[in-house]
Amino acid sequence: MAEFDLIARIQSRVADRVTRRDDVIVGIGDDAAVLQVPAGMQLVVATDTLNAGVHFPPESAPADIGWKALAVNLSDLAAMGAEPAWCTLSLSLPDNDEAWLDAFLDGFLGLASQHRIALVGGDTTRGPLSISVTVHGFVAPGSALRRDAARVGDDVWVSGTLGDAAAALEQWRAGETGDARLRTRLDRPVPRVALGRALVGMAHACIDLSDGLLADLGHVCRGSGTGSDLDLDSLPASDALMAFANGDARRSLQVAGGDDYELCFTAPSNRLEDVQRLADSVGVQLSWVGRITAKQGVRAFDADALEWQPPRKGYEHFG
Repeated sequence: MAEFDLIARIQSRVADRVTRRDDVIVGIGDDAAVLQVPAGMQLVVATDTLNAGVHFPPESAPADIGWKALAVNLSDLAAMGAEPAWCTLSLSLPDNDEAWLDAFLDGFLGLASQHRIALVGGDTTRGPLSISVTVHGFVAPGSALRRDAARVGDDVWVSGTLGDAAAALEQWRAGETGDARLRTRLDRPVPRVALGRALVGMAHACIDLSDGLLADLGHVCRGSGTGSDLDLDSLPASDALMAFANGDARRSLQVAGGDDYELCFTAPSNRLEDVQRLADSVGVQLSWVGRITAKQGVRAFDADALEWQPPRKGYEHFG
């Protein structure tokens, strides 16, 4: 396929798979999209880039790459409590492999359909495999969840389980076949969009866990001028992770492994029952893992109240 044939193929797939939105005035096919932000709403925008060998194993199935490219961006909208609306997709491809593109779009547009997010434009170019996605969503004025709003005394909560994707990466690097349950968490993270929207008005601060709990909660604490004490024994672990690692090895994956794409949020301690009801209403496991403190810095304590130090705090691209 030539470049414009590739764009036309993407455009035809979008027309087939994604729910049309009345707020898309001009979509794919012009120099830029024309979009209508609903009256009385604020626009939330996030961008993530995924590179082969950095964010996913090079041999990953193209449908999984497509899914993850959108999922990690939707996770950012979830952390802000936003309703997804539109996205753009920029593809750098080493060659114009038609079968690869179709499979990639299966994953990307399959997830887009679940969240009624319309693909409205982007770019294609030849180069190393790299995918950049920008997502747009809406929040009511002043209601966006932020990193800088945690308060001393807040409880710290996380969704789902932690460490599965990092364990899958360890298995891949070791050349092992690995546990399919762990690999699914790496290849197809589930953005907690419904949870994020439900947390508006209940949570004080929120962030999605991409680089690891210690690193990402550290962003919340620095932005809020607070600290946090974590209870290591309260960290949620899946059965698959329990079978793969224990002790310090499991703790390191849970607090510093990254790629969880779960939500970490803080809420007043008197909202415990509300949080538990919320977990039931959105069908997502929520686990209490610690408290926000006045003493700055994120600390993790074991059952004997001894502070524990992991080998590293989290993933850093240029670390």
